[in-house]
Amino acid sequence: MGTKTPMELRREEAGMAVSKEISEFVDEVWPSVKKDIAALVAVDSVEDLAAAAPGAPWGPGPRAAMDEALDQARRHGLETCDIDGRIAYADLPGTGDGVLATIAHVDVVPAGPGWDSNPFELRERDGYLVGRGVVDDKGPFVLTLWAAEYFRRAGRPLPRTLRCIVGANEETGMKDVAAYLEREGEPWFLFTPDAEFCVGCGEKGHLTATFLSGPVAGAPLVSVSGGTVANAVPGTATAVVEAQAASLPVADGIEVRDLGGGLAELSATGVGGHASLPDGTVNAIAVLIGYIADNGLYDARTQGGYVSFVQGLLASTDGSSVGLASADDKFGPLTMVGGVARTVDGRFTQTVDIRFPTSTTSEHLHAVLFRFAEEHGMRMSAPHVMEPSYIEPDSPQVMALVDAYEGVTGREGDAFTMGGGTYARHFANAVSFGPEGGDPAMPEWAGSMHGPNEAVSEAALREALAVYIQAIENLMAL
Repeated sequence: MGTKTPMELRREEAGMAVSKEISEFVDEVWPSVKKDIAALVAVDSVEDLAAAAPGAPWGPGPRAAMDEALDQARRHGLETCDIDGRIAYADLPGTGDGVLATIAHVDVVPAGPGWDSNPFELRERDGYLVGRGVVDDKGPFVLTLWAAEYFRRAGRPLPRTLRCIVGANEETGMKDVAAYLEREGEPWFLFTPDAEFCVGCGEKGHLTATFLSGPVAGAPLVSVSGGTVANAVPGTATAVVEAQAASLPVADGIEVRDLGGGLAELSATGVGGHASLPDGTVNAIAVLIGYIADNGLYDARTQGGYVSFVQGLLASTDGSSVGLASADDKFGPLTMVGGVARTVDGRFTQTVDIRFPTSTTSEHLHAVLFRFAEEHGMRMSAPHVMEPSYIEPDSPQVMALVDAYEGVTGREGDAFTMGGGTYARHFANAVSFGPEGGDPAMPEWAGSMHGPNEAVSEAALREALAVYIQAIENLMAL
């Protein structure tokens, strides 16, 4: 028999079952964990900048969710700090220098249509928990607090402070992190219980921008509206056109309603999903604009540039339709999604969300998109860019997390890269480590994060709590 590699020996050592103490703790506290998740899910914490106020810069919903999160932390005996309502944290103090941090967010994307129940009421069905934010990211945040509770009850001195950071602006820009870093600086290490197990050690670059037409909205294409957030593939979109509804042809994914006065409303249905994972989705804006183009429901002279621009932009999800396709061996292919369409002051707008590998640059993406927009009479806003982030998969901290996952679950785990963007990219030494996705048994009715009927397996969350406890144990030992 040949000599075993260090990785094979490490996995053998990590292959024990979850400790009896951790298992018994999870069993004991689980009803309370669900109660806390329900309390957070009940808060409609969608950003509302129009209602922002001192201490609530992201609006009353994120503020209320942060208050609930801090109340829960205090019930665990943690020391809390609120940084001007932008971001907050709760500490279990350690004896030495350095901070081992987790960070999760309690803001959510809008509920959107298609739910079978109230999105802001936790529901249990077929072994799953259902509600907006149950997996992204309120449920995982609650798990971090209960992981801290495990160590508080153990009463053993920790060599580093264990800090649970609660964000409230992750879904709309992650501007909250700057406030934390300005005040507290970098933690020794951080993981976010967002994304998938095992360990997300790298994230693609991220470019977002908005395109604006001239003042061309009117007859016959009166208005267009689709999507709710820029970082999701829209499942629905609508347009008002100047046409007789009865004369419009039947088409898959399109419903026509007579508005009277020679106007008709077109409603397009697609398959929504997260912008970082567009495979299997169908962009409702693309369905809508395709129908409008096929049936000549626009003025070719004044509105043709906008229609052809959107068709080209949304014709692919890998950027190939505008000459941006690219891939590398760390991150795989570029993805490109048009998430939100609107009609504002007689102009049509369209967003783009691009997740890009290291084989291209944000400058190249900007230049190509700018030229493509200009060719179609569209203007491009200054893009918001986050460059790719990466931490070596064989670092001691990453390996400690992999060991925890393998030891608790008995399944092999490895570090991976992804297109999704998490808080981890904003810190110097951080990864994602979460229970999202990867559930082949998920029933047909259950939805993913950002979609209707957002759901997560209760068993998966229970397992994740045990993983987090073991992960913190491993990291504290480094």
